[in-house]
Amino acid sequence: MITKERMTKETEIKVELTLEGTGKSSINTGVGFFDHMLEAFSKHSLIDLNVTCKGDTHIDDHHSVEDVGIVIGQALAGAIYPIEMVERYGNATVVMDETAVECDMDLSGRPYLHYEVDVHGKVGNFDTELAEEFFHAVALNARITTHIVMKRGRNKHHILEASFKAFAVALRRATAHNARTGVPSTKGVL
Repeated sequence: MITKERMTKETEIKVELTLEGTGKSSINTGVGFFDHMLEAFSKHSLIDLNVTCKGDTHIDDHHSVEDVGIVIGQALAGAIYPIEMVERYGNATVVMDETAVECDMDLSGRPYLHYEVDVHGKVGNFDTELAEEFFHAVALNARITTHIVMKRGRNKHHILEASFKAFAVALRRATAHNARTGVPSTKGVL
């Protein structure tokens, strides 16, 4: 288990993460829809994830969502690197009714996010634009090249949930054990 904490004037966060878990989670960020998304992420990645966040949600949810992404990304980096004997690349398309979202990733050590998810407004009280902030923070801090692309969809809840689940399944596949790969790079190091 990797434990990471972050304390600022805006947030107090603790994350406990077990990469090779069973998908158990205990999530309390103070942002209801975000908790639901992190539970889905944990379940479908098979990562055990405990998250607590006390944030300045009286202002809005931005700091909490982004900072949780930073800390989850740091915990993932601690669990993944140095990288060896894993697939390295992962991809998944997740469908939810009318929605299909694809995620492709490379555990490259080079952070990058391409986010092409056309959703605006709110789901409940959650600003949909915060999903991109979360994925950007995770990709940057976990040093993962990540592409999340909405193929189709209308329902905002379905679109965001499919995005989190596609990211989860792609990550599960990228981190899958493969003893034959050694360091999965022609450079011999990542």
